[in-house]
Amino acid sequence: VGYWPHGTDRLRALARGGGPLLVVVPGEDRWDTTVEACSTAPVEECRRLWRYLVEGGAENADRALAFMDHLIDRGPRPAEAIILDKAGCYWPGKGAVSLDAIAARVGAGLPVAPIVFYRSILQGGSTAPIDALAEALAAEGIAGLPVFVTSLKDRDGEAFLDRLFRRFAPALVLNTTAFSVSTVGTEGGATVLDRPGRPVLQVVLAGSSEEAWRESTRGLLPHDLIMNVVLPEVDGRVLTRAVSFKAERFDRATASRTTTYRPVADRIAFVAGQAAAWVRLARRPVGERRIALVLSNYPNRDGRIANGVGLDTPESAVRLAVAMSEAGYDLAGFPPTSAGLMAALLAGRTNALGRLATATSSEIALPLEGYAAFFAGLAAPVRDALTVRWGLPENDPFFADGAFRIAAHRFGNAVVGIQPSRGYDIDPKATYHDPDLVPPHHYLAFYAWLRGSFAADAVVHLGKHGNLEWLPGKALGLSAACWPEVALGTTPLIYPFIVNDPGEGAQAKRRASAVIVDHLTPAMTRAEIHGALAELETLIDEYYLAAGVDPRRRAYLQGEIIATAQRHGLDRDLGLDRQDSGAALRSLDAHLCELKEMQIRDGLHILGASPESRQRIDTLVAIARVPRSGTRPADRSLHRAIAADLDLDGFDPLDCDMAAEWTAARPARLAAVSDAPWRTAGDTVERIEALAAMLVEEAGDEAQGPQSAAVLGWIRDQLAPALDRSGEAEITAVLAALDGRFVRPGPSGAPTRGRPDVLPTGRNFYSVDVRAVPTEAAWALGRQAADALALRYFQDEGEWPRSIAMSAWATSNMRTGGDDIAEAMALIGAKPVWEAGTGRITGFAVMPLAELGRPRIDVTFKISGMFRDAFPTQIDLLDSAVRAVARLVEDEGANPIAAAARATEAALGRQALAGDPAAWAAASRIFGAKPGAYGAGMQALIDEGIWDERADFAGAFLAWGGFAYGGGDQGREAKALLAERLRAVDAVLHNQDNREHDILDSDDYYQFQGGLAATVETLKGVAPRIYHGDHARPEKPLVRTLSDEIARVVRGRAANPKWIAGVMRHGYKGAFEMAATVDYLFAYAAMTDAVGNHHFDQLFDAYIADDRVRGFIAEANPPALREIAARFREAIDRGLWSPRSNSAYDRLSALVAVEKEAAE
Repeated sequence: VGYWPHGTDRLRALARGGGPLLVVVPGEDRWDTTVEACSTAPVEECRRLWRYLVEGGAENADRALAFMDHLIDRGPRPAEAIILDKAGCYWPGKGAVSLDAIAARVGAGLPVAPIVFYRSILQGGSTAPIDALAEALAAEGIAGLPVFVTSLKDRDGEAFLDRLFRRFAPALVLNTTAFSVSTVGTEGGATVLDRPGRPVLQVVLAGSSEEAWRESTRGLLPHDLIMNVVLPEVDGRVLTRAVSFKAERFDRATASRTTTYRPVADRIAFVAGQAAAWVRLARRPVGERRIALVLSNYPNRDGRIANGVGLDTPESAVRLAVAMSEAGYDLAGFPPTSAGLMAALLAGRTNALGRLATATSSEIALPLEGYAAFFAGLAAPVRDALTVRWGLPENDPFFADGAFRIAAHRFGNAVVGIQPSRGYDIDPKATYHDPDLVPPHHYLAFYAWLRGSFAADAVVHLGKHGNLEWLPGKALGLSAACWPEVALGTTPLIYPFIVNDPGEGAQAKRRASAVIVDHLTPAMTRAEIHGALAELETLIDEYYLAAGVDPRRRAYLQGEIIATAQRHGLDRDLGLDRQDSGAALRSLDAHLCELKEMQIRDGLHILGASPESRQRIDTLVAIARVPRSGTRPADRSLHRAIAADLDLDGFDPLDCDMAAEWTAARPARLAAVSDAPWRTAGDTVERIEALAAMLVEEAGDEAQGPQSAAVLGWIRDQLAPALDRSGEAEITAVLAALDGRFVRPGPSGAPTRGRPDVLPTGRNFYSVDVRAVPTEAAWALGRQAADALALRYFQDEGEWPRSIAMSAWATSNMRTGGDDIAEAMALIGAKPVWEAGTGRITGFAVMPLAELGRPRIDVTFKISGMFRDAFPTQIDLLDSAVRAVARLVEDEGANPIAAAARATEAALGRQALAGDPAAWAAASRIFGAKPGAYGAGMQALIDEGIWDERADFAGAFLAWGGFAYGGGDQGREAKALLAERLRAVDAVLHNQDNREHDILDSDDYYQFQGGLAATVETLKGVAPRIYHGDHARPEKPLVRTLSDEIARVVRGRAANPKWIAGVMRHGYKGAFEMAATVDYLFAYAAMTDAVGNHHFDQLFDAYIADDRVRGFIAEANPPALREIAARFREAIDRGLWSPRSNSAYDRLSALVAVEKEAAE
């Protein structure tokens, strides 16, 4: 009453003046004596009415109405309120019941599945979804036990659930409560729900209406994303579906409208089916379980089967098969080696269209009648979409002799299958502009065979990532017409996935109900230098030694250094000034030092294996190099700690001018680790690196001093054991999931970027609390990175950039807490505002120009589909900030955003763009894929060779990415608007937040960065500046040109004998990695001018001209050799490469012909 005194005073005066009886009660579960004086009814009667209301439930509501009748002499006095416990059992139609009553209703031998829901749902009489779920579980042969709790953090609720679980051992748990028990970023123990050790299925009672859900491609509202998806993942729950939605109902007794939960029958049935599938998996004897191991294959070529980022997928499959056999699974005839497995797969049906042949009796096939039965069970919109796009099943290229030919091989009760293509390879020219292309008939036939004919109890998809979770449909809360559900159905999906990719792992969790089992990144090591680089280093060392001693030799060496640099393209990569030999030598020296210390991968990870020997040491050093987020002495950088212990005051080995002359002390301990010349800061860094490795190898027993001792103690006692446990934990977790047991959750991120807490692996990783994105740490980096970008452009062009385009992915922003979002805000001059204590974002503040210290920079923000799905509130935050800046009255030179917005609005007038007012269009800056679709649209053009000029890439990029987001909009068609924005762009930016991968590792880099650059060049008529942001060291973000970064990756990793030797340990998959690298370099050359002839020459020399490497590829992965040779030849044909070797083309042609003949 304190906040509405005038209202209560008026009501009380009215009641005391002969008006109606007035009863005022508290709106909470504790009586408030201050309200007693407001009522005209006796206090005890007010308290009784309050008790009906506060206890809640349908019966108490009826009694409350009856009691009101009684108070005004219209009816008898009803019974007192039914007291509802804080936690207890519930039964449909019976209300709250005892454990004994529940026990009488559970059939003997039935698996038990508690359904946990909020007490408030029972109080509000909204139990229809719970009732329906219990009924659907019963139809599946499962005893659903509804249980209400106030909160999972409530002690009464936790104690009751413990008692329930002791009495009824759950087969699994279904949970409808929101949030998490554990806290993001903390090492929590088991929650009450997972103590039984069984899967916990998260069931969503959505906050939207059913109509809104059906019409939305997003599926769930942003607050449902946070409460029912993101936070429950922290507790390791498996997301299922939204089974009910808010609906209004008219209550005649009170003549009012109330909101309740209305269940959706097919969603209820689907979740019950998922629960039944997990129960069957657990209860079926191990030797009878049927398990499908699925391998990715993209591009759809035979040299690229078993894709898995950072993973030796074939060898991992063999290791997993061995462990499964030892556990009792029937995998009769499974090849004992990865070479044997790949030979078996390549001898049979694959996704390669050119290899389709007449069916043989040994092939696995799904007869047309079997597929027809599956097809008939699909939702009508699905059947219609398939038929309209692909025609009859018999027209599918994988259909022959009355059946679909399945790319799979059976070994006992296991099958190894090659995941089918999405369909872009079947009719590429007709489909590459179609971002939401439905999968072809043979795609569904593959999964229909797994689910039906083979009757898989579970699917294990090995490695990041497949294409199932990226099929069209809702982002969250899928329907029966969403393609991931159409293909997989209710089959449990277990997904070994690299630990540093939370975004794409979350996609599988949220759209395919996957249980992630995270695995290690590949071992890390220093790139060091090789070949011509080593020769240059020797020459430069000799040059400086000759300084002041032998001027003639110094002049000779200077000429040799410049000539060698020119011969190998370093002059072009570094932009060496031939007129300033001193600056050129310094630039070369710095470049060699940086390349030496560059972090690269040493081979691939094998599921179940932790790094050993030198790989173990190098990986531990790589993780310990970067400081952790804590403030303990052990959280320091190992390298900084060593420098401090050696009294190298003021020297930071993580942030120094590598080419600077070393004039400080030369401690004996550092001098002893190397005989090489010691003349630069880079030489000092190299010695510290070597000493760090020695100290780690000695397990910290010989620390240099107190600061390094603290870090080495942490490595010995915590980091190293966690790394060593990872391999075994991975296999153990996969086997646990296959047993239908709970897989413990854990954080995700890049171990070498200050996230050692992601170890040990073998956990069901979660991502980030999006309410706090961007974090304050991300803002600090983003502000610094924005200023560095602006300054770099100013140095390159002599003026500030007016407009840039940058791309942003969900994964990197989950890893970093929103670096890209923060940088975009800093560029436009807006700062996030955080809530004190929680760190959650509450809004933004526009930065004054004086604080910004430079002009604002217009940002076109190109987001991935997963970013769209994962960060809706951040999209609205950035959009709101842009619109606020666009409304400022500032000088055009200081605020090009406002100037551009005014110009656009004036050009459009009051006309609409795709149905939107000009004011909305003028300030729109966030663009992404079509709602329900994913990707940037470049891959099919590159893979299928269906492009002639860069304008072709621009057309596809606009078609795929021309949808505007922000202000609550879920994607409005705006290709013309995107084109207008890109036409004004001065520079293109993409950031990379760690060195556990690089830009020639993944097609995503060229698709987003290359696609943006090609589109800007096409629209503007001149190529933009293309920058690469290196955020691997959060304290010092760097900006390089794309050509600089490509040169670094080619020399430091791709053509490096150290990296090549590492991948050659992995047979087929190692050759696969080389083929992928060539593909991605080619793609960048096609879309930008950042790739030079010498870059192609280096890879050609490393993979083809080197007899040993070429022989390895030919033996381990013959299709990859043909694909590498064909790609090199295509580069020549298209004018992207003029080889240094005159015989290169003929040599490549011969390899293509020989390998093609061998394949046939």
